[in-house]
Amino acid sequence: MTPEQIKAALGSGLLSFPVTHFDAEGRFAPESYKAHVEWLAGYKAPVLFAAGGTGEFFSLKPGEIPGIVAAAKEVSGQTAIVSGCGYGTEIAVDIARSVETVGADGILLLPHYLIDAPQEGLHAHIKKVCQSVGIGVMVYNRDNSVLQADTLARLCDECPNLIGFKDGTGDIALVRQITAKMGDRLMYLGGMPTAELFAEAYLGAGFTTYSSAVFNFVPGLANEFYAALRAGERATCERILTDFFYPFMAIRNRAKGYAVSAVKAGVRLQGFAAGPVRAPLKDLSDEELAMLDALIGSHKRKV
Repeated sequence: MTPEQIKAALGSGLLSFPVTHFDAEGRFAPESYKAHVEWLAGYKAPVLFAAGGTGEFFSLKPGEIPGIVAAAKEVSGQTAIVSGCGYGTEIAVDIARSVETVGADGILLLPHYLIDAPQEGLHAHIKKVCQSVGIGVMVYNRDNSVLQADTLARLCDECPNLIGFKDGTGDIALVRQITAKMGDRLMYLGGMPTAELFAEAYLGAGFTTYSSAVFNFVPGLANEFYAALRAGERATCERILTDFFYPFMAIRNRAKGYAVSAVKAGVRLQGFAAGPVRAPLKDLSDEELAMLDALIGSHKRKV
């Protein structure tokens, strides 16, 4: 896809980040992963993000990422595949080029590693990654990589393939400044953990859509919530929030890292051999797994 085509696809519906499947020895499990991605693509997700944050990008070796992207592309059909990308500038450039080679339709540039950086440093980092590939690039605004509106505007002027902005800060004042300044130059994606909890606020701030982690294991319910949100059916949104998302949040909040671990557990409960999470994350306890199983069971499985 061209950068403009992936930009349009990103803004056309609900998005998600498939978990990365591992076998019992912690190695990438391509067949199980492909079965899961194919199932998700059947729910008309316009774009899926391979090896993203929910896909444990932070625990993957850079050399594993192209194989994960290629596996997703093999079964995704009309669903576009965007790859996670990140770490320091030179590593990020290598990852970006490697996934472009295997057919990624775009990249999501996650925050760089460890250290805080000034705006000039963030500008140089993002610009170099953008200019290393021809595919579309989204930046992920969170943690130690928070762009100010003027920095983002400079990047948009200098990098035609910078087509998206994902926010995980929750700073509505900043993101509203960015959407007001940049207008339709970018596609805006809500990226808070369990994004449905913040979807109404981000929609009001001018965001185009959001990525749903729970789409991994209850895609039908995730689509139902998204449709109600876009239609302004607030009562339906509140019902789903109360019945599912707030109880899920309670499970997610029981330990750090459960924003990923609980999602992966949900995928396993739906019958996919997603395997364990890699360290430094940990899997849910038996008690917590039973809580999640009951929550999913209160809704239709495989929906």
